[in-house]
Amino acid sequence: MKVCIAEKPSVAREIAEVLGATQRMNGYIEGNGYQVTWTFGHLCTLKEPHEYAENWKRWSLGSLPMIPPRFGIKLIENPTYEQQFKVIESLMQNAEMVINCGDAGQEGELIQRWVMQKAGCKCPVYRLWISSLTEEAIREGFQKLKEQTEFNKLYEAGLSRAIGDWLLGMNATRLYTLRYGQNRQVLSIGRVQTPTLALIVNRQAEIDNFKPEPYWELKTIYRNTTFSATKGKFTKKEEGEAFLEKVKEQDFTVTSITEKKGKEFAPRLFDLTSLQVECNKKFAFTADDTLKLIQSLYEKKVTTYPRVDTTFLSDDIYPKVPNTLKGLVDYTELTAPLMNQKLPKSKKVFDNSKVTDHHAIIPTGVPARNLTDTERKVYDLVARRFIAAFYPDCEISTTTVLGQVDKVEFKVTGKQILKPGWRVVFGAEQKDPEAEPIEEEGVLPDFVKGESGPHKPILKETWTQPPKPYTEATLLRAMETAGKLVDNDELRDALKENGIGRPSTRAAIIETLFKRNYIRKERKNLYPTATGAELIGTIHEELLKSAELTGLWEKKLRQIERGTYEARTFLDELKQMVNEVVINVLSDQTRRTITIEDTSKVAKEEALKDEPKEKKEKKPRKPRAKKEKTEAAPKLELPPTEKPVCPICHKGSILRGKTAYGCSEYKNGCTFRLDYATYGNLLTDEELSAVINKLKP
Repeated sequence: MKVCIAEKPSVAREIAEVLGATQRMNGYIEGNGYQVTWTFGHLCTLKEPHEYAENWKRWSLGSLPMIPPRFGIKLIENPTYEQQFKVIESLMQNAEMVINCGDAGQEGELIQRWVMQKAGCKCPVYRLWISSLTEEAIREGFQKLKEQTEFNKLYEAGLSRAIGDWLLGMNATRLYTLRYGQNRQVLSIGRVQTPTLALIVNRQAEIDNFKPEPYWELKTIYRNTTFSATKGKFTKKEEGEAFLEKVKEQDFTVTSITEKKGKEFAPRLFDLTSLQVECNKKFAFTADDTLKLIQSLYEKKVTTYPRVDTTFLSDDIYPKVPNTLKGLVDYTELTAPLMNQKLPKSKKVFDNSKVTDHHAIIPTGVPARNLTDTERKVYDLVARRFIAAFYPDCEISTTTVLGQVDKVEFKVTGKQILKPGWRVVFGAEQKDPEAEPIEEEGVLPDFVKGESGPHKPILKETWTQPPKPYTEATLLRAMETAGKLVDNDELRDALKENGIGRPSTRAAIIETLFKRNYIRKERKNLYPTATGAELIGTIHEELLKSAELTGLWEKKLRQIERGTYEARTFLDELKQMVNEVVINVLSDQTRRTITIEDTSKVAKEEALKDEPKEKKEKKPRKPRAKKEKTEAAPKLELPPTEKPVCPICHKGSILRGKTAYGCSEYKNGCTFRLDYATYGNLLTDEELSAVINKLKP
């Protein structure tokens, strides 16, 4: 038998259907010479410290640094996981071949390799490498199965990442908790999370320390058009006033008119980060929300693989584009003009050199049906970007008019769209009410060189502005470019190599900072808490908190993936770094501590404050609740994870017991259980839903 192992039950079902395996068994699907089984994401993980050495069980400064001579993996303690692993192990022991059908990326490779190692897989292993879950893609993938050895470097990179995160996270977290945490809270330190927190803390420090300074701008209004003095800004009011007096008495004369025609290219196709940025700007979706939604669209076969960091397509996609466009049945008005002509093949869209494992996120051409409202919004962004890529360029005309008053030069620039081209695909887009106002270049009146007339000069006082707090959108960009502010697409691509985190993990990193109570959100803006700010202030080791230096580590991980850097060297450098961090912190003779904010206590106090007031006034709660509802942000309709159903019996709902989450049908024999020891007892409903969703067969 050929054993296929997928990363999720839903993906296994899709593969089984294409392969003709129809017989449902306990933990796998069989038929036509195949057995298709699955994991639930990570079934295995690196061993805990105490599993390497007994004295590492107790948190103590004397046991640091903890550096195992050899790392090992273990099965995650969970009855459902253990049951499924036994099925996988049994199938592999009798298999003639194993086909790794995990997600085609670094994390997917790591997940499946660990399971196969733990199961003692001895037979030949092949790799299914696909970018979408359509029937066509799966069939093509099975026709072109690759040798597992082709992906050894990918696995080494994933393993190095996991070990690196263990080494730094386990040691630094214990170190800082014991040294500065007042025995009240675990101070979590992470290879990526800490530099990300530092970005937010440093930005807030810039804002707090910013001293606004006034400056003055000389402008004049001529024929209802505002011209600005080319002299620039005046730092002294008196200087500006002198120029104002100079131009008051003289007429304004147009001295030059230049017109330049140009083109604007369609926006780039989406990679994961740019999609998360756009969804945060347009819909206020968090990075995690967007990741869940695009993952759901991928599993519904309507978009391609989402965890990508390129905005380009490979050349082999070009012949498939007409069929994909034809499949976008909800966009026929936009696709119709493209159907009867040869589609352009632009280097801004198709470039093999810019594509490694996967291409940009695009629609598959499978009709998008049964989508939630939020899924539809994300799908619409992806579909329109794809369609726009094959429309003509937008043709514009830029007009610059120069004028003069008593030798003082003024200037204004206006832009006119001659042919909208790709812009028709997006129509009149609604602007985000919270977005920053943009001073757009408008269409100018018809000026004639040499004309002159009266004007209204003004001296406008303006103050310098501090940097803006990060939003999730701008933070994602900062993580992508290791903290450098870059608007240019080409330059951003070059800096991606040194970005911190991977596209697939950045959302989780931001969520972790919220859970640790290191950051908070006000509207869209992100601010550090006292705990987060003091933690970064306490860390003196730049490698722990510098986005730029951490970006260099990320670059090395990518080099391991490509085979140009040795994993052993990377880990040796990390071990040395961990040793140095431990020595430096233990040498700190100050008695610094970090403020621990108890958010649950604050929330409780606030609730108690309201309670007597409500009783005193004897007002019904219903009107109050109604008011809160209207003021609250609309709840996202995420993929069906909000009402978890037991993944074993499919009947019961999940209850919170004394020591574990369990099924309401336990009296009828259901054995589902999630121990608090593994998952903690503080999972929110949303977090619990996400875990349960992974466990659904």
